Amino acid sequence: MSVLPIHTVLPDLLAALRARDAAVLVAPPGAGKTTAVAPALLGEAWCSGQVILLSPRRVAARAAAERMAEVLGEQAGETVGYLTRLDSRTSAKTRVLVMTEAIFVNRIVGDPELAGVSAVLFDEAHERHLDSDLGLALALESRSVLREDLRICVMSATIDGARFARLLGDGAPVIESEGKAYPLDIRWLGASPDKRIEDAMAAAVMTAWREQAGDILAFLPGVGEIERTRERLEERLPDVPILPLHGQIQPQDQRAAIRRDPQGRRRIVLATAIAETSLTLDGVSVVVDSGLARQAEFDRAAGTTHLVTRRASQASAGQRAGRAARQGPGVAYRLWEEAGHAGRPAFDVPEIASADLAPLVLSLARWGTTDPTSLAWLDPPPAASLASARERLARLGALDGEGRITPFGEQLAAMPMDPEHAAMVLFAARKGEAEAGARMALLLQERGLGGRGEDLLARLQRWDGERGARAEASRKLAARWAGNARTLAKSDPADRSGPSPAVFLARARPDFVATRRDASGEHWLAAGGRGFMLDPASPLARAEWLAIGDAQGQAKGARITAAAALSAQEVEQHLAQLIDKRSVVRWNEAEGRVEARLERRLGAITLSTGPDPSPNPQALVDKLVEKAVERLGELLPPELIARARFAGVDALSFTALEQSANEWITPLLEGRRDLAIPRGKLVDALLGRLDWNQRQQLDRLAPREFASPAGTVHAVDYAGDDAPSVEVRVQAVFGLDHHPMIGSTPLLLKLTSPAGRPIQSTRDLPGFWRGSWADVRKEMKGRYAKHRWPDEPWAEKPSLKTKNAFERR
Repeated sequence: MSVLPIHTVLPDLLAALRARDAAVLVAPPGAGKTTAVAPALLGEAWCSGQVILLSPRRVAARAAAERMAEVLGEQAGETVGYLTRLDSRTSAKTRVLVMTEAIFVNRIVGDPELAGVSAVLFDEAHERHLDSDLGLALALESRSVLREDLRICVMSATIDGARFARLLGDGAPVIESEGKAYPLDIRWLGASPDKRIEDAMAAAVMTAWREQAGDILAFLPGVGEIERTRERLEERLPDVPILPLHGQIQPQDQRAAIRRDPQGRRRIVLATAIAETSLTLDGVSVVVDSGLARQAEFDRAAGTTHLVTRRASQASAGQRAGRAARQGPGVAYRLWEEAGHAGRPAFDVPEIASADLAPLVLSLARWGTTDPTSLAWLDPPPAASLASARERLARLGALDGEGRITPFGEQLAAMPMDPEHAAMVLFAARKGEAEAGARMALLLQERGLGGRGEDLLARLQRWDGERGARAEASRKLAARWAGNARTLAKSDPADRSGPSPAVFLARARPDFVATRRDASGEHWLAAGGRGFMLDPASPLARAEWLAIGDAQGQAKGARITAAAALSAQEVEQHLAQLIDKRSVVRWNEAEGRVEARLERRLGAITLSTGPDPSPNPQALVDKLVEKAVERLGELLPPELIARARFAGVDALSFTALEQSANEWITPLLEGRRDLAIPRGKLVDALLGRLDWNQRQQLDRLAPREFASPAGTVHAVDYAGDDAPSVEVRVQAVFGLDHHPMIGSTPLLLKLTSPAGRPIQSTRDLPGFWRGSWADVRKEMKGRYAKHRWPDEPWAEKPSLKTKNAFERR
């Protein structure tokens, strides 16, 4: 057996775990920690049980187990085994069991004591997957309460060892391995914003192919980019093995990408972040890095998890480059500028900060913890994400009002999948269709199973016809899930209607039942109130209803990527308990009135509507009051409000009336359907809000009318920019040699001719008489000869009569 760098520090690690129950191991890529530590523990006196090694990905778990078994001269499944969702190799002899983090969470929740387990090793902990953080928190609590003898070791190449050591407690030591220091040459190719990523990567790989020897490992953000890059490279290098490496390919294809070509040919491996850690790709000495990573992010507003393409962190880029120098000197080509490298985030954001926390909350509720913050976390889960998760679990019936797990929640938690998918399988089991529900759940979790496309039922049909190893393994897994569901959920012999799998999905995610909003099938409205988009070319665009299984994009206009068609009959029959019949009162803007309608609704979707012949009178009044408050500025009589403002009567200010609208306007709207309140009633209601002192203040400081010397009465305008003002014929103010006042403010006199046409506006009547009146008199005398136009109007008697009529009097 070859000596690995990790063997240098293994004695220190073994001594630490003899003395304490926890340790942190920091070792660079290629040091051998993944394959050397677990077997070394088997000879320790305290290690009488199994050693569990947690791996972040299925490919890495299988590869690690097969490598350890090979070193022991065995097959996987003997001393060393592995357990992943679609593939496992274990036996009664298995002492080292490699499993994915999600499977470990299910195991420890079901068996908090971890009976028969001596140690748990958290490999590649720096990736900070949600299940890794949760598994570690649960393992630490199990150790402190139930299993003081349980050893926990956190292992990684780039983690902050001291931070993890503090979390593990009890003076957990940090042991560091230097690793092999093979030379690594970094070459910066720069970004090409004008090129598609697959074109830029294909060009970069060709450059590396010409300049270097050895196999090439290229990192791309996702499966789509891998396939498009592969197409371009196969055109240029038709005889070169160009192999994809991601979670959707068959296990034998994954093994082929990890190992050297059996014919000795140079090869090119196109991989997602799956190849960043844990795996050693034999023969690779060149890395080409796109600098991009695709990460899952939960959108609380949309209720969906979408994939976001971001710049890879510095730590991630370091891990990728290190793949080139694991077995000897290597070269890494990066598709970005060296000057911009420092601007990248130092580490990837932990999943706990951005993921859907419903599975975590349900697991902890089953564990017995209603307060997740009471556990030991490297980064505590965000409060808003926890609240969102609790709300959705309560809607499913998985949690009660105190956040405790319900019997149905126990059933959900016992299923090895997220709560919504578990609810789907359990509902199907009650209908006698457990296997169909399980297959639908697996289809939503396994990308590429049954081909591609948004139509889940079409994919389900194609999967039924597939005979590959992955398809067969998936069917076996679905059968196991179905068996679990049948055990947990009692089927209803009276209801064996055998609904479509689309109905199972709709029952589990009722907020994501959507109806088409346009003829093209591009826009959809979901029962939860959110809008979704669909490619009009999709076969699903012709459906009237969809049960949405997945969508990508932000809350507004997320794109449907997986759904199943529903019929209106299926919605009515199988979602009947979710359909509400209610009277809805709303404002009809076109008619300017309130109306009541009887509606049948599935959440935000109106199924049918018609007039309500006997609406709730109070509901009508409440809607009218709401609309009146909204339009208060248009509704209030401007003259009265202006008078009150001028007089300083605050009780009739806009703010005061808005705040008390329910009190004074409600009586005016009873029995009405519109806002056409008679002006007199409105004024009376407003004046009725004033006490005696306020009425006196209003009338004294802002009188409604001005009485002229001629005995005529004129309304005073308090609303205009020149307020207060009054319009009056000039003959009506003859004999007046002082200016009229409103309180301490001169009243603006808008003087008119006998025909009512403006002559002059003034706030200084004596000055007008002795000033410009001469010119006005001269002009008016010629135009209105029958009326009086004296030289000294202040000395004349006021009267609107003509000159002859005045003289006769």
